[in-house]
Amino acid sequence: MSSQSQTPTEIKQAIMEQYLADEAVRSMNRYIQHGTTTTLQHCLSVATVSVAMATRLHLKVNYQSLTIGALLHDFYLYDWHHYDYKCEGALHGFAHPHTACKNAAERFHINEDIQHIIATHMWPLTLRFMPRSKEAMIVCMADKYCSTLETIAGFWHLALKFCRIRRV
Repeated sequence: MSSQSQTPTEIKQAIMEQYLADEAVRSMNRYIQHGTTTTLQHCLSVATVSVAMATRLHLKVNYQSLTIGALLHDFYLYDWHHYDYKCEGALHGFAHPHTACKNAAERFHINEDIQHIIATHMWPLTLRFMPRSKEAMIVCMADKYCSTLETIAGFWHLALKFCRIRRV
């Protein structure tokens, strides 16, 4: 089946299956991203939300680039809780888009459009690296949306855990 006859959801699903077969992508499940959400879970959520946003808004986008960019936007492959910004020269929030982009380009030979999506997903924190495509802006917004929900869920999880501990 050609990608032109597939729905955006089918394109997303095929890409996710392809990339989830890769050990380095699966390794993102070892690192906590926000709250109790792993980096892999976060990236899968961002890909799902990105495709849903573009579909519901009837935007003409490249769903393959959108999905791959969303799936690899945090492909930095380390536990950011133990990140040493003194050695790296920049805080994780500023540095990880470049690291993720470099890792993705080396491992998957992604094109410039996908590299741009990954490199600009932290805008406006990274002021100089502003999204210039619909796909990049969608991933940037979906990342903020998912990060917010995951962080709130993490706080909620901690609050429930604290309440259970106090009752015992």
